Amino acid sequence: MKNAIRKSIGGKRPGAGRPATGTDPARTFRLSDEFMARLDEWAAQRPDKPSRSEAIRRLVDLGLGKPKS
Repeated sequence: MKNAIRKSIGGKRPGAGRPATGTDPARTFRLSDEFMARLDEWAAQRPDKPSRSEAIRRLVDLGLGKPKS
């Protein structure tokens, strides 16, 4: 039988849990299938083919008037 890793006194055992994926909190919202299709089409037309998340960020920046960096 495999030996369990004991946790140190007063804390979690090392390596327990999923590692953090980012520092910003996640935001969730609903989008229609039609909107998602338009979003994916917009992203596909970009030379660097951004992910859906990156496409949303870019479009929001454009809408807010943030200059491209």
